Amino acid sequence: MEVLQTLKPFESIWNFVLLLLVSYPILGAFAWFMGVICYQTVYRHRHKEFYYLEPKKQPFITIMIPAHNEEVMIAHTIDYLMNSLNYDNFEVLVTDDGSTDDTPQILAELQKKYTNLRVVTIEKNQGKAHAFNVGVSFAKGEFILSNDADSIPEPDALWKYMNYFVGEEHTNVAAVTANMDVQSRSKLIAKSQTVEFSSIVGVIKRSQVSALGNMYAYSGANTMYRRDALIDVGLFRQDRATEDISIAWDHQLNGWTTVFSPDILFYMNVPESLKALYHQRKRWAKGGTEVLLTNFGRVMRHPIRYLKQMAFILDQSLSIIWSLFFFVSTILFILSFIMFIFTGNYERLYHMFCMAFIFVTFEMFAGLLQLLSALIVDDRGRKLKYLIFMPLYMLVYWQVNALALVMTLIPAIKTILGYGSGTWVSPVRKHTT
Repeated sequence: MEVLQTLKPFESIWNFVLLLLVSYPILGAFAWFMGVICYQTVYRHRHKEFYYLEPKKQPFITIMIPAHNEEVMIAHTIDYLMNSLNYDNFEVLVTDDGSTDDTPQILAELQKKYTNLRVVTIEKNQGKAHAFNVGVSFAKGEFILSNDADSIPEPDALWKYMNYFVGEEHTNVAAVTANMDVQSRSKLIAKSQTVEFSSIVGVIKRSQVSALGNMYAYSGANTMYRRDALIDVGLFRQDRATEDISIAWDHQLNGWTTVFSPDILFYMNVPESLKALYHQRKRWAKGGTEVLLTNFGRVMRHPIRYLKQMAFILDQSLSIIWSLFFFVSTILFILSFIMFIFTGNYERLYHMFCMAFIFVTFEMFAGLLQLLSALIVDDRGRKLKYLIFMPLYMLVYWQVNALALVMTLIPAIKTILGYGSGTWVSPVRKHTT
């Protein structure tokens, strides 16, 4: 009896932890939903109107494209940048990171066509972060736009970006990241990611900005950096899976301001196969875990100074714990299903499926609120037609993301211990007009 009394507090703690793990996705979805409401009602009015910069007042910008085996998209992207942007004072700098396809030949032909196109050739593939860092040494601009080979900003993007940098009140702005949209929507998996990117950008970044004043990840595909801010933090970390997440943390921990602008759009291609999607999510998951492990000690030693960063530490830690819980509980669910079938225990089987159905129903409802609000605020409701892909996103993508987190936990730890690699393999591109 005394033993049972002693174990009761531990039982209560375990039940609380179990409830937290089961309800974590639901609580997270409601939190981001409330974040959107706060953004729209409290923070949104702070956005000033953009004003066009006359050519003589335009700061010089370097549009940098780190490229590795980009023969499919590189010409299309450069032609667009050279001919479609409403900005005069810029150059395009391509850092060719050891391409082995026709990328070098295509770039050589394009240089004959455009006088403000420069190419830096790196003999050996050493990764996107390394290619970008090398490019900074050659960039002429005080401001550097990181632009992937398959991403294109809207025509007004450059002068809109500069609205966040020009003026004494903006001298502490390190970087501005734009609002992403999907341009490759020919397949079901890509259309589903339209919902996801609206959810991530439309909800999470807005919530971070309104609640914490900063965001914890740039978009590597299209972000404008202040050159001095890049140099201040030692440029990009070359042994991290996601250099854009790492440098966003480096900036804010060094006292710089990070900005998300939902009114600047850029368009990017997304994975159109499950294999490519899983590869992408593994890189994202690994990078997020690396950032957590890199900054955990520094933040926890000074929790008051880094109170805003504590929110991300807590969220990322819970995400990893929940992913491990989800992975283990899924295996137990499958084993229990098989055991109940073979033992004929159909009552337990019925109860098990009822509980699972209740949980999934709450999860779907919370996710529906999050995605619905995201699709409305992200594009004034014009993406609502993509809401029909919400079940696919929630039933498939969340599981893929959880699996990616579990599978990259050990590799992320190895990276922190000094065994990281910066080399990269470009995804399979499909030309999009």
